[in-house]
Order: sequence, then C-alpha cells, then structure tokens
Amino acid sequence: MHPQLESERFISCHEFIDALNKCHQQQFYKRMFGICNNEKDALTACLKAASLQAKKHHLVKNKEKRGKLEDKWKQLDDDEDDMILKIILERQQAKKAMEGKLAKED
Repeated sequence: MHPQLESERFISCHEFIDALNKCHQQQFYKRMFGICNNEKDALTACLKAASLQAKKHHLVKNKEKRGKLEDKWKQLDDDEDDMILKIILERQQAKKAMEGKLAKED
C-alpha cells in the first residue's frame, strides 16, 4: 500500500504518480492482470528513496537541535556551578568576618 499520493508531498515522484494514475484510468482488465505493475514498482522505489531522504534530513536536523540543547544545558550547569562557588565564598567570607568580630570583642 502506498501513502496517499499527493503530488505536492512527493514532488520527486510526481512523474511516477501520474503514470500510475493514467494506467489505472485505462481499462479495468489492465489493472486486473497486472499490466500497471511496472509503474507501481517504479513508484514504490521512488517513494522509498524519498522516505529515506526525508529521514536523513530529519536526523541531521534533530542532531543540530540536540547539539544546541546540550550546549544550553552545559551553559546552565556552568552557571549553576559558578553560583554555588559564589555562595560558598560569600559564606566563608561572612564566617571570617564573624570570627574577626568575635576576636575583637574579646
């Protein structure tokens, strides 16, 4: 079974779609005895090639998206690490300041 044969969707297979449709519009017995099988086989091969090309295109596109997303995650992790270090340093400085105050009071 073929997907719906929309010529807008399968531009590269337009000629094969037209050939199969013309063959099917001819007399019924030609379809019955498999005279349109050559056109059907050619269309199947074309649709398979178009499908593989679309899959490769989507794979490349998704890899690019994934790379961008991982870069954002890495940036967020780096920012988070910097924020944690900043908080630790502030706490240590506050602790030293408190120890200094206590030492002066004694």
